[in-house]
Amino acid sequence: MLPSGFQTARLNLRPIAPDDRDPIFDGYAQDAEVTRYLIWRPHRSREETAAYIAVCAETPPTIARTYMLTGRDGGIVRGGFDLRQPAPHRLEFGYVLARPFWGQGLMTEALTEVADWALRQDHVFRISAVCDIENIGSARVMEKAGLIREGMPRRLMIHPNVSDEPRDCFSYARVR
Repeated sequence: MLPSGFQTARLNLRPIAPDDRDPIFDGYAQDAEVTRYLIWRPHRSREETAAYIAVCAETPPTIARTYMLTGRDGGIVRGGFDLRQPAPHRLEFGYVLARPFWGQGLMTEALTEVADWALRQDHVFRISAVCDIENIGSARVMEKAGLIREGMPRRLMIHPNVSDEPRDCFSYARVR
């Protein structure tokens, strides 16, 4: 079972909720620059964001959980963090951060906490993710959080905001 939340010096990571529709839509889901390297297109409506939240809520927490990054100083939604368990021994993640919060080390802080927690679990031996080779910001976040670049899978993921064809990615992981 994935935890119900995490806490860092500046952030709370809590499960996504229906009330997050407007903060997600207004904060980052409709922002083409924020979603550039994600595997989904910017949301065109609040209803699209609500449908996304519903899918997240239907997923059992034994398989995946989507967390909202909020400040400990007021709860403003700053981004999202997805944690998935595709096999009992490993976790995968993805994240998104609203543009006003870029460059403050928030996602590195969140990822470091999640990765540290993951590798303290007896059954988890690996936590990993990939990012588009042009997504230098995401690559830096993972490196600062202690993940190691393992390679460059070719034509791995479609990032529809960049190309309709699969793109090369960097693969990162921390293991124990």
